[in-house]
Amino acid sequence: MARPRRIVLIRHGESQGNADDTIYERVPDHALLLTAAGERQAQEAGVRLRELFGGERVQAFVSPYRRTHETFHLLGLDPRLTRAKEEPRLREQDWGNYQDAEDVQRQRTARDAYGHFFYRFAQGESGADVYDRVGAFLETLYRAFDNADFPPNVLMVTHGLTMRLFCMRWFHWTVDEFECLSNPGNGETRILLLGPDGKYRLDQPFDRWRTAESDLSRYHG
Repeated sequence: MARPRRIVLIRHGESQGNADDTIYERVPDHALLLTAAGERQAQEAGVRLRELFGGERVQAFVSPYRRTHETFHLLGLDPRLTRAKEEPRLREQDWGNYQDAEDVQRQRTARDAYGHFFYRFAQGESGADVYDRVGAFLETLYRAFDNADFPPNVLMVTHGLTMRLFCMRWFHWTVDEFECLSNPGNGETRILLLGPDGKYRLDQPFDRWRTAESDLSRYHG
């Protein structure tokens, strides 16, 4: 089994939706573009990632959204060393077709009170749904590790919530632990590093907005 030395998660650069909530009324979520600031964030992240990867090969998995495709291309990775595949299971949480800004704000408030993992947007997904499809993707990824020629680096160009749920699934965090975490900023990365003991560890934690309360939180593997 060829386990990669690094699994890099990166959130797309700032999108039109990050800058203007009302655009969801006119443009499908998957079709939103990067802003000029988002393009700069992706380019700056590319400088860091090219230095990190050096001359090593990379297997990239990219969410099918426009903003993640744009982010990936602006990273400027060497195409001779990089294999890229679109991966729909790494897409954003589905909020359901065109959106009314006032209704979305109402649902966001309700989600904050109900819980981000369990709250289901009308006509959309809950965090638990995203967790399940991320788990299905992990099964595919584990099978890919069986290839003796698998690259030493994995890159996932995805979304903030999906990044948190990927790590929740990988590290077996509880729901309560997940609820404590904030999304990374646009263009930010989290890296799973393979240690000498064969276990992966995060290079840096997610920011926390509260402390976990569950008695199970201290038993995570």
